[in-house]
Amino acid sequence: QVQLVESGGGLAQPGGSLRLACAASGFTFSGQTMSWYRQAPGKERLLVAELSSFGDRIYYADFVKGRFTISRVNAKNTVYLQMNSLKREDTAVYWCYVRVRGVDYWGQGTQVTVSS
Repeated sequence: QVQLVESGGGLAQPGGSLRLACAASGFTFSGQTMSWYRQAPGKERLLVAELSSFGDRIYYADFVKGRFTISRVNAKNTVYLQMNSLKREDTAVYWCYVRVRGVDYWGQGTQVTVSS
């Protein structure tokens, strides 16, 4: 079955960095677009970044452009989200997402808290 397991969340200071990782299994990772979403307390879940299977298409939400970088290593079935210049408003639960054969799959989520 499809599994997505995120890691790398935690506490960071404003201006700091964190790197999230999402280990995927149960599907052909190299053939799927992978995405990161986030949801802040009391707000809707938003798409943060998306990366096509071979990296030829990348999307970033305006609120992370120039600060976050999505990448993938197909040989490791892993997608990453490098988060730099973190702001307090980046505090949220972050999820890895993939759509496989018309079905949506989410990881368990990882908390990112940006605070001094």
